Amino acid sequence: MQAAGVEVYVNHPVLALGSTEWLPVLELGEEAAVACDTHVVVRVKAQIQLVKVRLFVEPLDEGTGPNPSFTTVFEGLLALADGRLVIGDVMGETRFVKLIGESGRRWVRVAVNEPGWSAAAVDIAVGPKLQ
Repeated sequence: MQAAGVEVYVNHPVLALGSTEWLPVLELGEEAAVACDTHVVVRVKAQIQLVKVRLFVEPLDEGTGPNPSFTTVFEGLLALADGRLVIGDVMGETRFVKLIGESGRRWVRVAVNEPGWSAAAVDIAVGPKLQ
């Protein structure tokens, strides 16, 4: 997989990722992550240290990939309206945008080093566009 890593200092304990469309209100409750058809929100460690976010996009490359010891907090389909994936805090102060490819639905897996308030590393794997 092709990896694009970024370390972000988040000012809010919720990291959002998904479409460039408007982020809907998603209530986490006590969950480590929740999703709708266009976005996923994930609890992270905020204002204490950098949160390392790594993005892996198919096609597969030999020897690179998400950390297999991380815990999956979301696995499912996300609709990306313009083929771009946005990663940032829900306040919009930190924002990273990556062109993934054509618009459409893609399989996405989000895994963290420690689910909940202590997550300091997030791996995001994005699969091919689905028909």
